Amino acid sequence: MKCRNTRKPMIKFNELDLEPKVLKAVEEAGYETPTPIQAGAIPPALEGRDVLGIAQTGTGKTAAFTLPVITRLQKGRARARMPRSLVLAPTRELAAQVAENFDIYARYTRLTKALLIGGVSFKEQDRLIDRGVDVLIATPGRLLDHFERGKLLLTGVQIMVVDEADRMLDMGFIPDIERIFKLTPFTRQTLFFSATMAPEIERITNTFLSAPVKIEVARAATTGENIEQGVVMFRPSRRDRAQKEKRALLRALIDAEGESCSNAIIFCNRKVDVDVVAKSLKKHGYDAEPIHGDLEQSRRMEVLQGFRDGSLRFLVASDVAARGLDIPSVSHVFNYDVPGHAEDYVHRIGRTGRAGRSGKALMICAPQDEKNLDAIQRLVKQEIPCIPNPLGTGTPAQDAPTASDTSPDGDTAPDKPKRRRGRRRKEPREDRPEATADSAPHTPESSEEPLREAAGDDPQREGTRSRSRRTRGGRSRSQPRQKNADESRRRGGGEPVVGMGDHMPDFIARSFSDRNES
Repeated sequence: MKCRNTRKPMIKFNELDLEPKVLKAVEEAGYETPTPIQAGAIPPALEGRDVLGIAQTGTGKTAAFTLPVITRLQKGRARARMPRSLVLAPTRELAAQVAENFDIYARYTRLTKALLIGGVSFKEQDRLIDRGVDVLIATPGRLLDHFERGKLLLTGVQIMVVDEADRMLDMGFIPDIERIFKLTPFTRQTLFFSATMAPEIERITNTFLSAPVKIEVARAATTGENIEQGVVMFRPSRRDRAQKEKRALLRALIDAEGESCSNAIIFCNRKVDVDVVAKSLKKHGYDAEPIHGDLEQSRRMEVLQGFRDGSLRFLVASDVAARGLDIPSVSHVFNYDVPGHAEDYVHRIGRTGRAGRSGKALMICAPQDEKNLDAIQRLVKQEIPCIPNPLGTGTPAQDAPTASDTSPDGDTAPDKPKRRRGRRRKEPREDRPEATADSAPHTPESSEEPLREAAGDDPQREGTRSRSRRTRGGRSRSQPRQKNADESRRRGGGEPVVGMGDHMPDFIARSFSDRNES
């Protein structure tokens, strides 16, 4: 695998041997000088070589493969259901963005394209494929759906492009990618582009790419030098208040940036948090909308368009919006959650500081996220500076546990208060008053006298409630029970049985000495 030196890129696009019609479209788009990845990848791609492009996000990788593909497809004609080139993208938004780039740069050509993504009717997509397309842009799942329905053949693919290959790996598309590779001719030209390189990606490139030219304009998994980064160490006062306090901290960070925060993307790890954060921001007067994979495609495109044209200030997103979206004028990126994968941090903050602009990326780190923060700092090989909490709490120095926050053995007290339980104490409490005669447990000695008094001749004392409570815990003594107790005493059975209730059978109170005497 050869590595081409890109330290001295060509100065102008017109020096890259591109099709004149393509050059005209590039000039009208306002571009004159190619980026390093474009200057390094376009020449070998025009020669028909396989290319492995590695560059941080926001460096123009989309145009690096779009321009040579359009130039090479000028000769030839597409057949029905047999596209001439194939571009695979991990998400619907990125695929739609690639399609927009083809529309811009191929406006003076007669090339046709089709976009195969989920959330769109199969009928319209089938109609485009039946006509025959030169460029087919698709997500892996929808592409295989068309193939399994017998509506698509990949035997005519001349150029295959895999964009954001590492994102394909994260989303579990590698088995689908390998299957698609096997459905295309082995003589195809393959272009791989990504911001990071995982071992699994290297295995695929070694398997399906033939002597690729490796274009690496920056170290893998690096962040732009024009992006100012910071992290706020956040510790909630109580576990059940963590999310509410975290949303308050997010609003405080936005307010602290003031007018410099013209617009921002706020990233959350979970789709449910995307909806909650967006709803909270709107409730407090911020112009925000959510975007994630569960929204309908039409709604997702509507929200993205509103963010692009400036009518929407805050875009609350899951990682579906972290890869490859070209929104040049994003001033800030807020990581509401620390990403679980360190590589996602690189792609998230790459949404700001694009095309040479300056940007700012701020992140909220809770105690349980510190391991992920360490992994990010190891990946980017730099320490993300800590910034003070605008609410006045949550910095590392202020988060140190105080005497009231610690338990007697020195461990930090838990955030969540303990629930009271109704368990009895095994040992008596010292402050409990001494047991009285009324509350003492009934023993044979203490119960003998009441029984005798109950069997006496005084009718007023026999049926009193107080005497009944002392001998039976509140139950009234019946006359048959007194007879059984006296009979048991006369037979030599010892003390009467206490505590069996008023319906105790006679044989239980009978002594075993009766049998011995008989």
